[in-house]
Amino acid sequence: MFDAKRLRAVCLGFNGAVEEFPFPGNQEVCTFKVGGKIFALSSLDAGPLSVSLKCDPDLAERLRAAHPEIVPGYHLNKRHWNTVSLTGALEDRLVLDMVEDSYDLVVSRLPRAQQLVLDWPGRA
Repeated sequence: MFDAKRLRAVCLGFNGAVEEFPFPGNQEVCTFKVGGKIFALSSLDAGPLSVSLKCDPDLAERLRAAHPEIVPGYHLNKRHWNTVSLTGALEDRLVLDMVEDSYDLVVSRLPRAQQLVLDWPGRA
């Protein structure tokens, strides 16, 4: 099961990942970025805990159809983002895969030089 501490650890476990609080006066909403681009967004103090993750549009729709805990991204481009409720209803492996997929999608769009610095295994 995911709590804020575990979610933070997973997100910061990726090469080059950083945590930022980009909204002035709001230290509740944090973003996890790589190469200056967001791959995860969460209010770690909120209950229930949720995280918004970037996703391939076709996969995003399939995940939403299969799991009521996965909905279109809250205040985000709903085609490319899912918001995932971390209440324990989803298998940990699925959540871990979605976080990793989000990171990989963002890294794949970074310039090759940044990908090399990250030593990202998915680079061409």
